[in-house]
Amino acid sequence: MRAGTGCGASARRSRWAAAALLAATGLRAAEPAPAAAPADSAALFELGRQLFEQLPEAVKAQYDFPTRAEWDAKFAKIQQVLAGDSLGELAALAPEARQGLAMLRLLPEYEDLAAWLEQRLDEIEAAQAITAPRPPSPPAPPLRPDAPRPAVPYQPVPHYQAWLERVRNRPPPARAAQLLPVLRAAFAAEGVPVELVWLAEAESSFNPAARSPVGAKGLFQFMPDTAKAMGLATFLPDERTDPAKSARAAARYLRALHGRFGNWALALAAYNAGEGRVSRLLAAKGAQSFTAIAETLPAETRMYVPKVCALIATRAGVPPERIAPPRKK
Repeated sequence: MRAGTGCGASARRSRWAAAALLAATGLRAAEPAPAAAPADSAALFELGRQLFEQLPEAVKAQYDFPTRAEWDAKFAKIQQVLAGDSLGELAALAPEARQGLAMLRLLPEYEDLAAWLEQRLDEIEAAQAITAPRPPSPPAPPLRPDAPRPAVPYQPVPHYQAWLERVRNRPPPARAAQLLPVLRAAFAAEGVPVELVWLAEAESSFNPAARSPVGAKGLFQFMPDTAKAMGLATFLPDERTDPAKSARAAARYLRALHGRFGNWALALAAYNAGEGRVSRLLAAKGAQSFTAIAETLPAETRMYVPKVCALIATRAGVPPERIAPPRKK
């Protein structure tokens, strides 16, 4: 809908359709947001404005751009959704994320940001599918008294089967074939199962230049502090964009997380949501498994962990329960 052709709620939707770039730049898991807009709201507002100004005039003419006050309120809401545990609220971000990605794809110089958003949209759309109403299943026929009871299917994390169906027929990213030998060699050198290199698909679509608007960069989307802790330089050169070096760092970090949490599902949850958050939830519940804390993790993490497990099963043929622990050094 073009600006000026509607009024009231319709005009409002037009304004927020234009703000899809801003909404997209706000997509990240975070600790619970404070009442005031986070400090980086201003930086993301300016990034969104810059992106909007670079769009073709025919596209810009269709939309209004939000005020700073409107954006601050919207950004705080997005952060609350991502920090919260509601898949339904995560799914509701889909229209803005889709429009944000479509707009970014009009700007070739922002391919790195689009690569990051593509994977976040995938998780949001999966939340849509999982939360969509379904017709009730027909009742199962009664079992004979002497009939064997059906086996309970193995599901290492909630929503794994849904993700397996989602990615089963999806082709790998175009860059994967070229990068896989380098990444596998790096993981093997660190004693980490090589099938975990498929984490790069979930993080960056195998784009070494991928970046998020909040500072994560590279195939494995390292934030600066974590990158430095894993031995990577982040300035001249930024080694997060070096496939071999970032893969060695990612493998070291995954090894450390597995050592701390004892299994890969929790290690992946900590990779996405942070070690502190996962540790606090495990302690609060007296739990030792991802399944036990999944519903209290951020909605993004609840989609991320089964997604990575399904990608590994599909691409490498290794189901989650058969991923080996790190090799002892």
